[in-house]
Amino acid sequence: MAVTATVRVMSAEEIAAKAGGETPFLQMPQRATLFAERAMRLRQLARGHAMEDFLVFMADLAQAQQTRLAQFPEVPLPDAQALDRAAERGVPPLPASEWPRDAAWHGVLRALVAELREKAPAATQPTLARLESADGEWLERQADCLLTCVMEGLDLATAPLVAAALQVYWVHMVAAVVQRQSRHPQGGQAFGRIDDATACPCCGSRPVASITRSGGELMGQRYLHCSLCSAQWHMLRIQCTHCLSNKHVAYQSLDLAGADDDSASRAAGAAVQAETCEDCGHYLKIVHSDREPFVEPVADDLATLTLDLLVSDTGLKRHGVNLMLLFGEPEPPPPGAP
Repeated sequence: MAVTATVRVMSAEEIAAKAGGETPFLQMPQRATLFAERAMRLRQLARGHAMEDFLVFMADLAQAQQTRLAQFPEVPLPDAQALDRAAERGVPPLPASEWPRDAAWHGVLRALVAELREKAPAATQPTLARLESADGEWLERQADCLLTCVMEGLDLATAPLVAAALQVYWVHMVAAVVQRQSRHPQGGQAFGRIDDATACPCCGSRPVASITRSGGELMGQRYLHCSLCSAQWHMLRIQCTHCLSNKHVAYQSLDLAGADDDSASRAAGAAVQAETCEDCGHYLKIVHSDREPFVEPVADDLATLTLDLLVSDTGLKRHGVNLMLLFGEPEPPPPGAP
């Protein structure tokens, strides 16, 4: 039976002191490979997994997202003045809950559904049919629920597909803004730090998980991975991603099959862990690319649902969200949040 183990680690101050140099704050989504790499990892994780059929379907969906992203039409973007205003106010320039959505994402959703029709299992076909016949007003209501973390009125069966189209839309916008700014460097950076360190600097969404990077100047650095636009922003390790405390942070993981060392060693070497905070009672998963080079935050989060269940049984609440698998009542955003 799967169990968890807790491991003691260095403090945030010790890691920061050892790191040296200046760590890039943002890592932008790679438009050409983002969803394809996610699909590849999902297929890898699916083999022999208890949730194999679900993970394979998610892989098909991610591959379809990559195709739609490559063909995404031009849509309105924030201009230079809007970027400046957002920077001055310390808010994201493409806020998920407030951005005036272009109906182009409806076409992306319908294309995703059409592409999945041939591969989807029989149990999923009624859900796909419901999306095919849905009108734009209904789709916008579902998007509002998803992007504001409101469960009332949200169709949980269709939510992952609606979210998949919105992910393509936001990744496109973030990448397009970055590309535009790169052609006009005098305009300054497109995205930067915002007042809320726990939210995505590009769209204000919650993270799905965090990832420690390997190689080069990013070796050992931890980034939060946005659940919507897939941008990654830096946060010190051994720091709660919800309340930012570093006083009572611990790590739990599933036992590694076949390991013969003690629980603490197994936990310390796990590629996926739950970073828990005793102070605020929240947790978020962290995936380690230095331990498993092919980890991908969304994919590895989906494949470790058992870890969520075990940690939740201790009374901890999840800080982030995976839009591909919604369950339970999400915690409302803090007062004043967008």
